[in-house]
Parts: sequence; structure tokens; C-alpha cells
Amino acid sequence: MTEPTGAGPQKHPSLFEPATLVLIGILSVFGAIIGMQLLVSLGVTANTSLIGAMAAMALARLPLGLFLRYRSIHVQNLAQSAISSATFGAANSLLLPIGIPFLLGRPDLVLPMFAGAFMAMLLDAYLLYRMFDSRVFPATGAWPPGVAAAEAIKAGDEGGRKAVLMGVGFVTGIAVSFIKIPLAAIGFVGSTAVSGIPMSAFGVAFIGNIWALTMFGIGLLLRGYSGQLFNNETFATLIPKGDLMAAYIPHGFMIGAGVVALFQVVQLLMQRNEAARKAEAAAGTSDAAVRRALGLGTIGYLVIAVFIAVAGGLMSDMSIGMLTLFVLYAAFAAYVHELIVGLAAMHSGWFPAFAVALITLIIGMLIGFPIPALALLVGFSAATGPAFADMGYDLKAGYILRGNGVDPAFELDGRRQQLFAAMFAFVIAGIVVLVSYQSYFAQNLVAPVDKVYAATIKAGVAPGVAWSLFMWAIPGAILQFTGGPKRQIGVLFATGLLINFPMAGWAVLFGIVCRLIWEKLRGASGEGDMEVFAAGVIAGDAIFSFFDSVLKGFKR
Repeated sequence: MTEPTGAGPQKHPSLFEPATLVLIGILSVFGAIIGMQLLVSLGVTANTSLIGAMAAMALARLPLGLFLRYRSIHVQNLAQSAISSATFGAANSLLLPIGIPFLLGRPDLVLPMFAGAFMAMLLDAYLLYRMFDSRVFPATGAWPPGVAAAEAIKAGDEGGRKAVLMGVGFVTGIAVSFIKIPLAAIGFVGSTAVSGIPMSAFGVAFIGNIWALTMFGIGLLLRGYSGQLFNNETFATLIPKGDLMAAYIPHGFMIGAGVVALFQVVQLLMQRNEAARKAEAAAGTSDAAVRRALGLGTIGYLVIAVFIAVAGGLMSDMSIGMLTLFVLYAAFAAYVHELIVGLAAMHSGWFPAFAVALITLIIGMLIGFPIPALALLVGFSAATGPAFADMGYDLKAGYILRGNGVDPAFELDGRRQQLFAAMFAFVIAGIVVLVSYQSYFAQNLVAPVDKVYAATIKAGVAPGVAWSLFMWAIPGAILQFTGGPKRQIGVLFATGLLINFPMAGWAVLFGIVCRLIWEKLRGASGEGDMEVFAAGVIAGDAIFSFFDSVLKGFKR
């Protein structure tokens, strides 16, 4: 039931209406539990966004007056915003960070880490809310999972031709996800392993920036085939055994690209020419507002870093100079981590949050911070980013459902209600984690990546790491500078290098070829259909991945 768009101003449904609040509370508890279970059992967190929308759609069809309100696409948008916020918040932003001090034998740091991570999560989401629809994070950006959620909700509401096209994409996404391809068939000679086809990567290729996604796909393939491409005498010195990660090449690329990306964001915000002013007016969120948000973020992250340092007792482990350096570096690293994750998520729908946090840790080790400080540092960094990216997906879905900004007042009202829904979900996620983390730790259940962070801290930094990071940061910086802030090819290439999933690389590049053929045959008139089909594919893959992950998680 799409709300009427008559002469009178539209009023967006409120989170605080009792029926809506009850639904969102239940979905948030469910999302938090599922997120934690999947993280500790499989190491990943499924996107539950569509589950929330589907729950509202299903309840709306029950013949009870209480549930009629759930027929509103805007209520469904609040539902999907809340459950995804609870899922990523509980798992990625809270349970993951507190697992690091636990594994390092410092249970006294768990609660300080929890409090710091909780504050960072809230600030993370609020900053994206403030920066959404700006030239840095435009509402017209790809944000592929958000497009998928919006198109699924619209298809369920409107029906018709686009619903059919969405359904075709949905079925395609689910059906192909069942297919397993032997790695030997895609060039891994002698391998007996099989891999699923990530249809979300295929669908993203129809929505995101072609330049950014092409570099993302190339990065994925280079990482996946590095052992076969570089394990020879020619590269023996630079890349021992062809292992890009062991040579710190992806890390260096991301450092270089990330630093340049940060300067490009600052440059965008400092431009005051006529073209910039026009773009600012068209965006709806002014550069001045974004600068204020960045200033707030700077202060916020510094305050959280000071809190973590004091609550974690770091004053007894470090000198005043080293403590000051820790606070400054932790705040800066959290900020850069957030921006990198946000840019990657906006362009590709994928974000290397775990890997970028590892980069933060490695640099902290090179600086010489003690073990307790490193545990809090990497947890703080890991807590930022996921909530930022997820808020972008949700606001993109809401932006589409509210008519792509045709009614600015309605758009801003809806965006505000989504923020309330996310914050409410985060609070519930925090409560769920707080009452359940001890039972997980008692069974030694933590996020698998926590074991990587803990092992890295215990092992220390090998000789030559600083030089490798510096050396490979140079081409990363050049690549990012060459592509410019709109394409983000350096950040996306480095993102691909950090993810070991070659099948995703083939899916992205094949999708781009299909997109070019589609555009050649249909022209500009086919773009809308292409996006609807792609959204269906992403939605189908998300639903398949969710239920597949849930079944695997509970079997374990």
C-alpha cells in the first residue's frame, strides 16, 4: 500500500507508534542473535535486511487491523533498517571487538572495550546519517544492497511488469547460488575444492561504477590466482611463494589508496567554486554540514579513544607521550577505517572491514604500542565501519522508496525515522551482547578473525614489514589519485586484493560484460530494467546466503 502523493504534505510513519515499535523490537532481538551466531560459527554476518521487510509484508497480509500498518512500504523500510542494524551491530561492532582481549587473556579489558565499541558504533551510524546525500556519499551512489532492498519492497507493493522482472532476477539469484563450481575448472590445477557462485557480485556489476568494479574484480582475481601467477623465480624476492598477504602487498595498496582517498574527501569539501556550490545545492546535504559532521566525528573519536585508554588502564602501561600518540592514532585510524569501508560499500556492496582493521593493528605494532593497547586499538577500529556502511545501504533503500528525493521534507523526515530505528536496534543489540557474551566465551566461541588479530599481536612484526607497506603504498596512492574521488579505483582494487574469493572476481567481470551488452542492445531505456533485474539477483543471493548460513551455523 503505497502512501498517496496528493497535494498535501506526506507524513512519514513514526518508529514510536506502538505497533511499529513492537515489530522492530522483536526483529532487532532476532537480528542480534542471528548475527552473533553466524559470526562465531562461520566468521561472516549475513545481511538480514530483506528478512525484516519480508516479515512486515507477511504480517500485513494477516486479517487483523493491528497489522494493517505494516502494509506501508515506509514501515517495511524501518523494519529492514532495524534488523540489519541489529545484526551488524551485535556481531561486527560489538561481539567481535570484545573477543580480542578475551583471547589475549585480558578479561578485565572486555567491558572497557564493549563500552568504547558501543559508543563508536552509535557515532559511526550517526556520521553516515549526517553525510548521506553529500558529494562524498551521494544518495545517487550505487549502495547495491540498498537498491536490492528497495526494489524488493516496491515489487511486493506494486506488482506488475517490474515485479515480474524482479522475480526473474530473484529466482536466478537463488538458483545459481546452488551451483558449485570445481576450482580446477577455473584454473586451479590439481585442486579438488569447489566454490559457490556469488550472485551478489554478479548483480552489483549492473548497478555500481564500472571503473571501480572492474578494478575490484581484477583485484579479486589477482589475489585468488597469486600463488599461480607469482610463485616463480621472477617474483621470488618481492612475493615469496606468490603469497600477496605474506608480502603485505594488499595492506600497502590500501594504505596508499586510503590516505589519498582521505585527502580527496578533504579537497572536495574545501572546493568553493561555482560548480561546487551548484553540486552542493543539488545534493541537499551541504558541504558545510558535512564539514560539521566530520568535525563532530573528530571530536567524538578522540573522546572515545581517551575513554578506552583510561578505562583500559593504559596510563600504567605507557608514558604520557606514548599515551597521547595512542589516542591520536586510534582516533585517526577509526576515521580512515570508516571512510574506506564506506567508500568500498557504496561502490561495490562489499567492504574489507576485517582486513583494514588488521592494517591498523600492524601499523600500531610498528609504532610500538604494548599488547593491551593493541588489543583495544584493533577492537576500536573494527567497531567502526560496519554500522557506517549498513546505514548507507538502509538510507539508500529509503531514498528510493520515498521517491528519490522529490519531496525534500518527506525525505528528511523518513531519513530521521530510519536513524531512530537504527539507534533503537543498536541499543537492543548492545543489551543482547551484554547478557550473552559470557556464555559464548565460556564455550570459547569468538569470531574467527579475532584469532587472527590475537595471533598477530602475539607473534609481533616481522623484519621488513614497514618497508613493504611503504613500497606498495606508492602504487596504491598513484592508482587512487589517477581514478579520482568518483571512481575510487585504488580503494576498490585494494579491497579486491584483501579478499580471497576468485569466483567473486569472475562474477563481477562477467556481470560487467553482460551489462555492457545490455546497454548496447537496449540503450538508456533499458537501464531501469537492468537495475530491477540486478536488484532481484542480489536479493535472491542474500536470501539464499542467509538461510544457508543459518542452517550451517546451527548445525555447528
